Amino acid sequence: MTDIQFQTVAVLGAGTMGAGIAQVCAQAGSRVVLQDIQDAFVQKGLQRVRESLEVGVQKQKVTPELRDQTLARLTVTTDRAAAARTADLVIEAVPEILELKNGLFRELAAVCRPTTVLATNTSSLSLAKVFAGVDGPGRCLGMHFFNPPPIMKLLEVVKLDGTEQATIDAVMAYAVRLGKDPILVKDSPGFASSRLGVCLGLEAIRMLESGVASAEDIDKAMVLGYGHPMGPLKLTDLVGLDVRLAIADYLRKELDHPGFAAPELMRKMVAEGKLGKKSGQGFYKW
Repeated sequence: MTDIQFQTVAVLGAGTMGAGIAQVCAQAGSRVVLQDIQDAFVQKGLQRVRESLEVGVQKQKVTPELRDQTLARLTVTTDRAAAARTADLVIEAVPEILELKNGLFRELAAVCRPTTVLATNTSSLSLAKVFAGVDGPGRCLGMHFFNPPPIMKLLEVVKLDGTEQATIDAVMAYAVRLGKDPILVKDSPGFASSRLGVCLGLEAIRMLESGVASAEDIDKAMVLGYGHPMGPLKLTDLVGLDVRLAIADYLRKELDHPGFAAPELMRKMVAEGKLGKKSGQGFYKW
């Protein structure tokens, strides 16, 4: 596996993350197949890529030529087996449901070539469980992109005990080709980024809940005092309160640490549908 070249990439899941990942890989020169279970989903994902590229052109960060080349390298399908069969790299970006991800990779292992690298974009789930029972564990690892993938520089590469060094080296090199600055972490609950980020976000919610300061001032403290590009409450709005609540509950169980106990305010907001930017209301109005 030392000569892996990810000329063809399959991205499974055409939501916000999947579409962004597909764009990044296509911009870097790979031929990309974006797959989802319904044609409406893949068409919406393709539209996300078009809109993102247009914004890049307007801001003069993407040339019209690169926009056209990127779109020419990108195709969509609802046929998962066909998308993965000839791929050098498969990146899964489906919902954060362990059984769904594990079943998908078990299916892929029987379809893909033995040399195909299998990567999950999970932000917190145990990779050992995601890849449990999957043939060829040496080719399995995590590629955790950050939202929005075309803009965020970080790529968290997560290795399992059985991941081959050649796989790690190939993915780390590809990350640089994608314009990312990768970090390498081992498989553990929340990895490095989610574990730290969610803990900070939960404490910010507890501070808001107890009246320490307003959401705006709590965020301003971290932006101006610690140089964070975005405050923890606004970031939680961007990620989605429901998404972060699910991660918090998972980490509370896996790590048995009280710092990951979700505040009641967070549960109340999720129950009321105040999920952040995607619902128009969270800690901020969007």
